Amino acid sequence: MPVSDFLIVFGVCALTMLACRVLPVFLLKGKQLPETMVRALNFIPPAAFAALVANDLFDPAKIASGDVWSWLAPLIAAAAVVAVGVKTKSLAWCILVGVCSLAVLTYGPALLP
Repeated sequence: MPVSDFLIVFGVCALTMLACRVLPVFLLKGKQLPETMVRALNFIPPAAFAALVANDLFDPAKIASGDVWSWLAPLIAAAAVVAVGVKTKSLAWCILVGVCSLAVLTYGPALLP
């Protein structure tokens, strides 16, 4: 791709991102949003995070590989995180349990003799 084409694509992408992120701030400045809109917007971060997590948990390539443990270990770690989240309601504990349990489930069996 020539540099001029790259710069055009880069410029259009930069302007689009800027418009999507900055224009709403300026257009909505000082205005009160309806309560239903605020409630709907509050679902965006958890939905985006759930989509990222689901993408890693249910990876078709891992399932098709035939290695059961490669796709079962993340599901077990996710179940542990859900249990800790329901019990403690603490994001810090969820992160700690998730990272540690996935590390143990992924690399622990390889360390055993």
